[in-house]
Parts: sequence; structure tokens; C-alpha cells
Amino acid sequence: MLAMTHEQNSTSLRKKAQFQVDDRVMTNNCRLGTVVRVDKDEFGEYIVVRLDILPGEFAYDYCDLEKL
Repeated sequence: MLAMTHEQNSTSLRKKAQFQVDDRVMTNNCRLGTVVRVDKDEFGEYIVVRLDILPGEFAYDYCDLEKL
């Protein structure tokens, strides 16, 4: 198991607090969308986004999104 440093832990907590429902975001492949919800499963937390150009909802990691 890898130990997290304090710096890594605080950075990940800041990223999690950064996204809220209805925030506009850009994905890592330059697609615009809107945050629908922040959800959690057995692997951790993720953000569900509805993209402007595609129907449906898509799940992203925090590091794959940028808040606009």
C-alpha cells in the first residue's frame, strides 16, 4: 500500500470540493458539459456530466475535468 503525503491529500480534497451540480466544465478531450451530480461507488468518487454535443450522461474523474 502506498502512503499519501499531506500535500497529495489536501490537493485531492480541494479538487473534490471544486465541483458542484450545474457547474460548467470542459473534459480532458475539450468537450463542454454540465455537472449533473457527484457520485460514489466502491472505487471512489466521480463526477457525472451531461455533454453539450452528445445525449446521455458520462462519468469522469476529478482530474479529467476543468471548471469553467
